[in-house]
Amino acid sequence: MNDVRALLQEAVADPPGDETDLSAVLLGGRQRVRRRRGGGVLGSTVALGVAAATLTLVTSGGADPGRVAEHRVPRPEGPVLRVSDAGTAVEGRDYDLLASYTNRDLESRNGQYFDGVTDDGLILFRDGPHGLRNRVRWALRDPATGVNDWLPDPPAGVDQPRALRLGADRLYFLATPLDGRGPFRLLVLDRATRTWSTLVWPGLPRAEEYDAAFGPDGRIYVGVQAAAASPPPGGWPTGPDGEADDAAAEDDTNDLWSVAPGDLADVRDEKTRVGVFTFTESALVWTTQRDGTREQVHVRDLRTGAEHDFDPRLGARCNVLSFRASGDRIVIGQYCGTYDDGRDDRIQVLTTDGETVTTLQGDSIDGWLADGSGDGHLVQVRAWRPDQEGDLVYDLDTDRLLRVSDSVSSWSMGGPVPAGSLLVDRAYGEDGGSSASMIPDKGAVQWLIRWRS
Repeated sequence: MNDVRALLQEAVADPPGDETDLSAVLLGGRQRVRRRRGGGVLGSTVALGVAAATLTLVTSGGADPGRVAEHRVPRPEGPVLRVSDAGTAVEGRDYDLLASYTNRDLESRNGQYFDGVTDDGLILFRDGPHGLRNRVRWALRDPATGVNDWLPDPPAGVDQPRALRLGADRLYFLATPLDGRGPFRLLVLDRATRTWSTLVWPGLPRAEEYDAAFGPDGRIYVGVQAAAASPPPGGWPTGPDGEADDAAAEDDTNDLWSVAPGDLADVRDEKTRVGVFTFTESALVWTTQRDGTREQVHVRDLRTGAEHDFDPRLGARCNVLSFRASGDRIVIGQYCGTYDDGRDDRIQVLTTDGETVTTLQGDSIDGWLADGSGDGHLVQVRAWRPDQEGDLVYDLDTDRLLRVSDSVSSWSMGGPVPAGSLLVDRAYGEDGGSSASMIPDKGAVQWLIRWRS
């Protein structure tokens, strides 16, 4: 498949009319993702705090020689794959196309898009946010027919709730108060009764930022922000590519708590300080801190309590952007600084014992384990550099890296998906659809695929 455009079909239903004032839409609309953090999903987490930076750059645009020994992108340890090593994925052989949708104008209309896939295979179809109150509505969309079953409107007073878990019986969303303050709370839709409820645990400490994930024991684990550094005076230094370079940032940690979904009085301090965290089917996995040079990975067996840690050998200047685990594999997406010859972006695959399996390395790439929760095996790789732009898939089971598309959208979309599925998007714009071109993409094309292993 040399031209992925042949795969894309528009949905049968047009977006509804929108009479919203343009300024209101732009205030609360979909945001373009910064290239370095483009599309990344912090797997087990929901909110990604701003990373701190202590690094300064020399005026030539390279790294400070006092902090970094070389100006060229360093090669990581272990086997290395690059975007140029990828083969081409073919529909019908490597994957099946299940559904697609085209939104021509996310810039001013802020329309509709796929927001995740439920465990029983329905697409969470999102409309909005719209208006001064950033109201959102959802439907469950049958990928085979394109028919939307519109759900009751969620409770008012939350700003762009994010999908946390899309189960066959309940849908869970992290709710952010409109004023930016408030306790950790979840919106829950019971699919059988089609009723919404709001869950708040009074015993959980308040914080400005939270991370959250369901554990294999059914509890919801919450990272309550404990420490976060501020940008240095004058803001982050700028790299040769014109972007802020916060590589080698330090700190950014959370205190780990857990709560029971069915008991608002059941709040437990896990007495563990984490950077980012995730789960396999039997273990809690976390880092010492989110960013910086003192990074360590810890693995705790939830059945026995046995614990070990190791140095993941991230490199001298690596910040963690995504962190997921499945089976005996840990996948860490990283930004490792901007050098004179490009950016050092990595997706590192390790065993839970600390052995390096492979590292996907490149200039302007991002990646994450697409379908974790214990049984995932697909790493979604997004390449932003104009000559390599597109979505790729690295299959942990077959050790294959295959290209699926020839462009990516600069709009942030997507959400949780079941194992074996992927939500892929590409640019839709006046120039024919390249997010790296001089004319920005106004819209996006999304499609849901099922991978063939």
